[in-house]
Amino acid sequence: MKNNTQEHQVIEMLRREGGYATLKRLNEIMDFSTWKTKTPEATVRRIVQESEQIFKVHPGLWALEDYREDVLRKFELKLGNKQSEEQFSHGYYQGLLVEIGKFHHQTTYVPAQDKSRKFIGKCLGDITDTTEIPPFTYDKLLKRAKTVDVIWFNERQMPSNFYEVEHTTDIKNSLSKFYELQDFHADFHIVANASRKKEFEDKLHVSMFGPIEKRVKFVDYMRVVNMYEGLNKVSESIW
Repeated sequence: MKNNTQEHQVIEMLRREGGYATLKRLNEIMDFSTWKTKTPEATVRRIVQESEQIFKVHPGLWALEDYREDVLRKFELKLGNKQSEEQFSHGYYQGLLVEIGKFHHQTTYVPAQDKSRKFIGKCLGDITDTTEIPPFTYDKLLKRAKTVDVIWFNERQMPSNFYEVEHTTDIKNSLSKFYELQDFHADFHIVANASRKKEFEDKLHVSMFGPIEKRVKFVDYMRVVNMYEGLNKVSESIW
């Protein structure tokens, strides 16, 4: 009976949120005062994974079966359609990176051409600090930096982190951008499915990328999701 009651509370909270929510959002708004468990967040995770009334839209994002059509329409997502899923994934992970950056008091940037991309029912331009890149360098390099998927800027408006989300596109193109931006005191990240790590390593470990080889990190999608879900917890380091 206890588990059914907890499941009912999670379902009702999803309903109040419009039929969908991230796991992070659920844990923020749930009332755990009556839950006799020391790990309520773990219980919520188990419930969304096991409930027949809830389905996974994307890692870290859950919705009610009763709202399936409405939610997918809102997200402009067609499950099983490769192109649609790729577009959704790109905006989703860009959005998570923006939210993580804002939590760490960074000024977040996405390219102007991406401001209409969807992130959980919103546009990236609505959650990002700017789509106009700060003039931190020469025009030639700014033109290159403008195309990076997500950039975090510090309080001096200098770039601290560059992120390229690579769902299916050629990782080498992103590495070439990082190579041109190597003179800045910033970290470089390729964000992709874990299955692409070997491809990333093969393309990074060539002579032309030697100067940035130790500066580029591979961050798999689930690590981004886990980092986003853990933003409520004290963390000394980002990655």
